Amino acid sequence: MNSIVIIAVGVIGLLVGFGVAYVLTRLKVKGAEQTAQAILERAKKAAEKMEREAYVKAKEKLQKEKDQFLRRMKQREEFFSRTEEKLRQREKELRRLKNRIQERESQIHKREQEIIRWEQAVREKEGKVERVLQEQVERLEKISGVSKEEAKKMLIENMVSVARAEAAHTVLDIKREAEERARWEATEIMAFAIERMATEYTMESTLISVSLPNDDWKGIIIGREGRNIKAFEAATGVKVIVDDTPETVVMSSFDPIKREIARVAMEALIKNKNINPRAIEAEVERARKIVDESIKKAAEETLQELKITNVHPEMREYLGRLKYRTSYGQNILQHSKEVAWLAGGMAAELGLDVQLARRAGLFHDIGKAVSGDSEGSHVSIGVELATRCGEDPVVINSILAHHEEAEPISPISVLVTAADRISGARPGARRESLEAYAQRITKLEELAKSFEGVAKTYALSAGREIRVIILPEKLSDAEADLLAGDIARKIKETMEYPGQIKVTVIRQTIANSFTDEFLPGKEKEKSGKKEPIANKH
Repeated sequence: MNSIVIIAVGVIGLLVGFGVAYVLTRLKVKGAEQTAQAILERAKKAAEKMEREAYVKAKEKLQKEKDQFLRRMKQREEFFSRTEEKLRQREKELRRLKNRIQERESQIHKREQEIIRWEQAVREKEGKVERVLQEQVERLEKISGVSKEEAKKMLIENMVSVARAEAAHTVLDIKREAEERARWEATEIMAFAIERMATEYTMESTLISVSLPNDDWKGIIIGREGRNIKAFEAATGVKVIVDDTPETVVMSSFDPIKREIARVAMEALIKNKNINPRAIEAEVERARKIVDESIKKAAEETLQELKITNVHPEMREYLGRLKYRTSYGQNILQHSKEVAWLAGGMAAELGLDVQLARRAGLFHDIGKAVSGDSEGSHVSIGVELATRCGEDPVVINSILAHHEEAEPISPISVLVTAADRISGARPGARRESLEAYAQRITKLEELAKSFEGVAKTYALSAGREIRVIILPEKLSDAEADLLAGDIARKIKETMEYPGQIKVTVIRQTIANSFTDEFLPGKEKEKSGKKEPIANKH
């Protein structure tokens, strides 16, 4: 009974627990639903708020864009209005211009009509004049017995002869007056400048020789399988010639600086008695430095001697290189110094800038120092170098003008040209090969003989004078003087020559007469002989 009661109580308690749990669960579910409903309400309100804010912002942005668009449209309308107004003004101007053009065309048309009428009247008058002239010519031909063409030819020949004679006399008078006025001053200036200059010159060639202690050194220089001589040639860029010349080795190169480096290196190798590829490279590098120092020293000494300052380093280097350059056997650095002294001396006599004249004379041949690999003449190379180094325009013009590639812009340019010719023409300054000399003499004689009226030509004084014998019946004395100037001018334009060439034209007339044959018993008749001779220089 108790157990039943206990069981019944347990069942009742279990049911009560289930009921309580169910009630509690229902209460929790209902609370969660309420919470969820509240959350949904808040979310809905937040969404509505965000939607309203986004709408407001979008509306504001749209309004701003609308305002901007309206402003742009207003500006565009104003621009179009202004453009339209300009076009209307342009159209009015074009209409006015068109009206003026039409008026001008009308005036031109009237003028053309007047010109046509005048031309017709002129043609009629010309026809009348031609008929009158023709009648007069026919009358003159009948009276004189000479045709029109013959008379014209005679008149032209007479006028040409008279004009040539008058021109010749005029040229002689002008030339004589100019020579008399300039001779004493030019002679004094150049003589004074030359007297102030002491000259030295050196003769160079493409070969240089080095003495050996004995002929056994030739084998050492060549080396095993030629390795020493090959290494030397590769390092210096010169050709080494080992021939039968006793105790001498010869080196050949067109570049004088490379020749000098090779000479210094070879002498050092022989002195050290050590020749191998490694020693050769070291000595050649040392010789190159020695020659560079020599170039710098030559430039510095020259500038100090001439008292020239503010020279670009590149110009200094190329000036020093002139020490190893020659032209017609004349050392270019020495020649440039001579030209500088001469130009400075003449500038001092004329009251010009002496320092600028020396500077222009010193650098007039600077282009010859640049390597032969550069394109162009030494004049164009020198102009480019001087321009790049910021030299004075007068110096640049002197480089151009001394070979007549430009007109002088200053009296100093003329002085440099004169000094260059004086330095090149002085005795012993230059030399040339026998073949070149013979070609120049032949060309000189052929050039003088190409003129009409020339009978014979002779080149004298090593090509510094050309004597021309003319036919006296072809040319008069005055024409002979003109011929001398024409020949000199053509020589200057077509030939290259050192110094100056004198042209002497000789006109000679010989008249002979003979006596009758002598017969005994008769008096000897007088005979006469006339030999007038005229020489023109």
